[in-house]
Amino acid sequence: MKRRTAREKAFQALFQMNNSEMDTDEAIEHVVEDPTVDSFLYELVHGVIDHRKELDEWIASHLDTWSFDRIPKVEKTALRMAAFEMKHNEEVPNQVAINEAVELAKIFGEEDSGKFVNGVLSKML
Repeated sequence: MKRRTAREKAFQALFQMNNSEMDTDEAIEHVVEDPTVDSFLYELVHGVIDHRKELDEWIASHLDTWSFDRIPKVEKTALRMAAFEMKHNEEVPNQVAINEAVELAKIFGEEDSGKFVNGVLSKML
């Protein structure tokens, strides 16, 4: 599975977990067709869940006029994924993590979601 596809599937699994009672593995199984789970997808989903509090605090510390609770779920999910990659995955350059998060926000979010995600993540560099 390509990393972009793995990120999209991880985004979908994390978003589902934010909106339901699904556990991590159940959410991953729900979004992938192949029973063998991609290791990058697995790392993203479990990493975001395992480090959620730390990531949320880091993101919140870079918000100017927004409170963390006000961020819509799509943008929050994209921010968490990118923040995890920036902090915990040395293989992925920060700019790649940011660009991928912006693309996810554009695909799944509102018209200005990509700009918002880009602005917050750029401050986190």
